[in-house]
Amino acid sequence: MVLASAQTNPKREDIKENLLDHYRFIEIAADKGVDLIVFPEMSITGYEQENASMLSFSPDDARLDQLSRLAVDNRITIIAGAPIRIGAELFIGEFIIQPDHTTTIYTKQFLHPGEEAYFQSSFHYNPVIKFGKERISLAICADIDNTLHPENAGKANSSTYVASIFFSPNGIPSAYHSLSSYAREYSMNVLMANFCGESWGQPAGGRSAFWDKDGELIVAMNDSDSGLLIVEKNNDIWTGQRIQI
Repeated sequence: MVLASAQTNPKREDIKENLLDHYRFIEIAADKGVDLIVFPEMSITGYEQENASMLSFSPDDARLDQLSRLAVDNRITIIAGAPIRIGAELFIGEFIIQPDHTTTIYTKQFLHPGEEAYFQSSFHYNPVIKFGKERISLAICADIDNTLHPENAGKANSSTYVASIFFSPNGIPSAYHSLSSYAREYSMNVLMANFCGESWGQPAGGRSAFWDKDGELIVAMNDSDSGLLIVEKNNDIWTGQRIQI
């Protein structure tokens, strides 16, 4: 199994340009044999609160069509984030776009203080992605700050925990400590994708990373460059590489 974390620098409110970045990252990942690529929180729009409703996607949004084609053509699962409107409710969510022509949705379960003014939290959209014997659970940003979230992933027998986040430089040390601890406690590999640059007028901390199930940091990006972090499992041993883009 080959996994990738995309560390991107989104352009605020420029969905078209951000999608072009997604296509580029996905094509590079596919050339490296990646099976699954994950982008940061609200990667398609950049992190937003006040403007999230205006920028929101529907579950069957036509703007996802090219991502779906890339998933099918390259046999790659794509996890890309956006504000998602389902009925009358707005969620911080991500689309799980798979090579079998299906798209499912994960929604953020534990909101950051202040997000409740704009978004709903929900436990109803919580798919587990299956790759043979592997089971992958998802998290978005503040989900990782609530220990119930990784505990539930452990109870679901997940072998990998994938976190899409928007953390500032000051938040990265605590994220690293938590994710390494969750890996050890629940015997799960952990893959994290964060922005670099800034979003919502705030600095992003980068340092997207991967920990094995013993909590050992295998590879990490720096705090400033966009690029791909790729990890590959062979005979239960993980190796990693970084590609600056």
